Amino acid sequence: MASSIRELLVEAYQNVPNKIALIENEHSYSYEELYSRVNKLANYLTQLDLKEGTRVGIYSNKSSNQVVAILALLSTPYIIVPITRFLKPEQVEYIIKDAGIECIITDSTKIKNIDEINYSGKVVTVEPLRDELVSFKEINKCFNPKYNIDINPNSNAVITYSFGSDGSQKGIVITHKNLIDGARVVSKYLELKSDDIISGLLSFNLDYGLNQIFCSLYNQATLALHKFILPTDFFAHLIRDRVTILALMPVHISKMFDEEPHRLPISSQLDHVRVITSSGGNITESMVKKVDDYFKPARFYSMHGLTEALRSTYLDPSQIHIRPTSIGKAIPEVEVFVLGEDGYECKADEVGELIHRGCCIYKEYWNSPQETAKRFKSISILEKIVDIDNPDELVVVTGDLVYRDSEGYLYLKGRQDDMIKTGGYRVSPKEIEEVVYNNIPSITKCAVFGVPNPDIEEEIALIYSAKSKIPKNELIFELKKHLPIYMIPTIIEYRETLPLKASHHEEVDKSVLKKEFL
Repeated sequence: MASSIRELLVEAYQNVPNKIALIENEHSYSYEELYSRVNKLANYLTQLDLKEGTRVGIYSNKSSNQVVAILALLSTPYIIVPITRFLKPEQVEYIIKDAGIECIITDSTKIKNIDEINYSGKVVTVEPLRDELVSFKEINKCFNPKYNIDINPNSNAVITYSFGSDGSQKGIVITHKNLIDGARVVSKYLELKSDDIISGLLSFNLDYGLNQIFCSLYNQATLALHKFILPTDFFAHLIRDRVTILALMPVHISKMFDEEPHRLPISSQLDHVRVITSSGGNITESMVKKVDDYFKPARFYSMHGLTEALRSTYLDPSQIHIRPTSIGKAIPEVEVFVLGEDGYECKADEVGELIHRGCCIYKEYWNSPQETAKRFKSISILEKIVDIDNPDELVVVTGDLVYRDSEGYLYLKGRQDDMIKTGGYRVSPKEIEEVVYNNIPSITKCAVFGVPNPDIEEEIALIYSAKSKIPKNELIFELKKHLPIYMIPTIIEYRETLPLKASHHEEVDKSVLKKEFL
């Protein structure tokens, strides 16, 4: 039994060297070719005189080279820090400093941002860009394809960043064991097979997308890369690459049908898709119906994941039409509890906090002991519910407010913090508010919050006060200088004054504003 992603790659190379491992548009790569490219890059990286545990950033667009970089770094003693391609230079700079990134792998689309922040570490480029920078092309020519390493499964493998409720970006530490456990558990309940072709549609900057790479390796299956631009291109990818496993976020379900019906394929052309998954947000009944109409043989799994754990729950496909808004029950090797304020398990229909116990729990928050202590708790918090054999065991206190129905199915009611979930991203209102205050001085007060939108879960609303109304396009133009596109508010309204909290006369009372929208 493999104990690391590196071991999965070695096994696939040994067992099925000629099988197609990766498809990128018209190009395909066998497991032997993938193994060789990974080994050459790993050999180069280990000659850079970096210490064990050094953080290496990957800041590039999705490509076969990005997959090679991920697998090569997982074949070294170093730690991957994926950097979302939508982030602005100042946000990239924050991650570089917070994680202590000493080397970055990047491409022609992102090198300008690296230059802008005057990064002083080592830079490796996907394509040849400058004489002083080493590129993958040179590495493939010059380095040995033979490479061996023993990976400690409990060592750190990846640090992924997302926005915390306080507005700062926080990294979550994922071990090699976490990655292999995630591939095993997901492969188990989705019943993945070696002849599956898995769509690489999702971003590889977060664990849901990364898991598609690792599930492909775990099953010695094929990964077909695709970047969603237009619905017609997306469906062409499914048909051309004969995709059988399709991982989506709710925003993709909305986008794929945002086209004239005559431009979409007939459902029989999609009969080869046998499994569809959705995570990163709530799905609606209309989404379920659209997927069902077009992907008739496919089993649709609605899933719920955490920042602190790859996956907590999934809804069995047999229940998707009965209770489409449920997040289901615990995945294999995991227990979930609905904890009340009294420390006991909540009764049916009673709202409490979701507690995750068992497999897939990540290690900690990077450089953030307070956030770690807030989310990773001793199992003693469940002492009124379970027998405790190991008092050192940790569980995840998720912050998700849920309830169970009479048959044990879970439903998400909200969160204890005010984070916005939009298009699969977690967005901090405070981060946007700080950008407004720092860059638009004419705005005296502002409030950012989420407004329900069934297509993307929540829209971002910005309500502000100023001496006079500012043209919306001017506000958006300024915000785009400092924020990625998914953090730009779609609802922007001017008010002469904003309601303030009675207990704190300087703080906007968002609850009053939210009621107006809800």
